[in-house]
Amino acid sequence: MAQKVQGTEDLFGGYMRAWQRMQDVARELFGSYGFDMIETPAIEQVDTFVHGIGESTDVVRKEMFRVFSGALLPDVLERGSEGHLKPRQRMAMRPEGTAGVVRAAVENNFVPQGAAPAKLWYAEAMFRGERPQKGRLRQFHQVGVEWLGASDPAADAECIIMLMEYFCRLGFSRESLRLTINSMGDAACRPAYRDKVRAFILDHAEEMCEDCLERAQINPLRAFDCKNDHCREVMADAPLAPDNLCDECAAHYAAVKRYLDAAGVSYVEDPTLVRGLDYYTRTVFEVEVVGAGVGAIGGGGRYDGLVELEGGKPTPGLGFAVGFERICLALAEQGVDLGGEEPSCVYVACTPGEDTRAAAFETCLALRSAGVRTEADYQGRSLKAQFKQADKLGARLCAIIGSDELAAGVVTLRDMVSHEQVQVPAAELAERVTARLA
Repeated sequence: MAQKVQGTEDLFGGYMRAWQRMQDVARELFGSYGFDMIETPAIEQVDTFVHGIGESTDVVRKEMFRVFSGALLPDVLERGSEGHLKPRQRMAMRPEGTAGVVRAAVENNFVPQGAAPAKLWYAEAMFRGERPQKGRLRQFHQVGVEWLGASDPAADAECIIMLMEYFCRLGFSRESLRLTINSMGDAACRPAYRDKVRAFILDHAEEMCEDCLERAQINPLRAFDCKNDHCREVMADAPLAPDNLCDECAAHYAAVKRYLDAAGVSYVEDPTLVRGLDYYTRTVFEVEVVGAGVGAIGGGGRYDGLVELEGGKPTPGLGFAVGFERICLALAEQGVDLGGEEPSCVYVACTPGEDTRAAAFETCLALRSAGVRTEADYQGRSLKAQFKQADKLGARLCAIIGSDELAAGVVTLRDMVSHEQVQVPAAELAERVTARLA
């Protein structure tokens, strides 16, 4: 029997309704902030991700699914490397959303000089070759936003405010959400800070894991994000970014906090927060649900140099992404079902006969044209069996058409909860049903 790949899930029923709900809330909320939806290809050139995410990250080094055409695969396997391939032949499934959106912005010139910022949001599947576990899949889903062309710290604050409002609209209480923020500096002050962290790691080389020693040479700040508990203990004494910011970055960070304070948004400053990708600059943030045990459910930050890395002109940027699967797990811990109940419907039942079946067919068309979710029998069931099917489908109303109703030009409308029945003119059925459902 064919089976799904380990670390992937089928979205259907309540799970699919939950994913649709996340998109509906995003469309309404993000739209009020001026964001438009974008969809980028699930497959991109490897360099799109390497440029932005960074070669030192676990995402690039260990987790990206590389893609090769059938014609190229034998050669790659024989050589044991893809280094000989042209850039357009080296492809990967997207492990995150930002790099692809920025590539699209550069390629399509979304932010020409002097233009208003580009504000985009997406809802897409992502792919990472991780060990499947609770809240961590090989194909997972994210909703995210990207704001290109805005350098004002007010944009950082608005992104965070919008993110927190999004979580609340999904069903989280504000009290259950823990927002942490930090500033990672920029090209002016981060190099000197990186050198300090590198020196600290090398001074404690005997206590650090091999990955962190490698990170010390490539991107030492990534050591703050090491999953090794002992490394994290050691890094607790390392130099911290907020203590090493230049005047401009310090002023930017202070302004972000002032805006958040003015909006009444609670936050915790975490000077070790670096996020997992290399492209972040200045403001970074992350959100967890207290006691849910699923880790971060969303986060993001500013990435003012990423557009240049993808081949564009200097353009500031910022954004965030939230994880669908983790959000569902965290909401379930709070007793919230994001998918909700299955939508109710109206069931059209009829007695046997060509005339009554034809009338039922026309009735279904009329109700659906009025926007009413409508079901009927397509297996030749008895009227009693049709009533049972209507119950299983959660029908609120049942429109019954028999020979007597057909002769009188009416339909018997039955309430499936109270079992009360009334007869209504067939021509008025759609209007009466719509009113009842409202």
